[in-house]
Amino acid sequence: MVQDFLADLVKSIVTLLVVIDPIASVPIIIALTGKMEKKQRTSVSNVTIVTVAILLFVFAFVGSTILSTFGISIFSFMIAGGVLLFLVSIELLTHGEWRFGSQSLQDESGIVPLAFPLLAGPGALTLVILSFETYGMWVTIISIAVVLGITYAILRSVSPIYRLLGKRGSMIVTRIFAIIIAAFAVQFVIDGIKQVFH
Repeated sequence: MVQDFLADLVKSIVTLLVVIDPIASVPIIIALTGKMEKKQRTSVSNVTIVTVAILLFVFAFVGSTILSTFGISIFSFMIAGGVLLFLVSIELLTHGEWRFGSQSLQDESGIVPLAFPLLAGPGALTLVILSFETYGMWVTIISIAVVLGITYAILRSVSPIYRLLGKRGSMIVTRIFAIIIAAFAVQFVIDGIKQVFH
């Protein structure tokens, strides 16, 4: 029984880690927080990981109920996430940072777009719902906790990259990855629309 539990736990952790893919978010974090001080970047990392934790745990326990109650499909989240990402990419290309009106968003960058839709996106939210139903509560809770720990460690490792790039290098990287974010956004919307009309 212990072996089965451990086998399920490993499968759940690996699958969730692959879907969340925190390493792939590192360039986007650089793009979003390139003009921030180290303290502000730390704050964004903290807000991001807390938001991701809330989303994953809430969806694991009551996600299917929430979606069915409001008649919302997970693919609607995918399309909405794509639209949000596209808006972010436009801001990064035109202003060099993620802003709203005349106010620069700092901690809020940890919510949109880092926590949702990049890390706790439709795939991750769907996966924790399935994990809860397939493997049970404890496997799901432990796997989420482990993946959150790994993700946070990766988020906090971004500072050395800033030191290597310097201010000018970070600005160049921001513009380059803004285009990649736009491509992510378009793909999110395309995939969501495909699933809706499948």
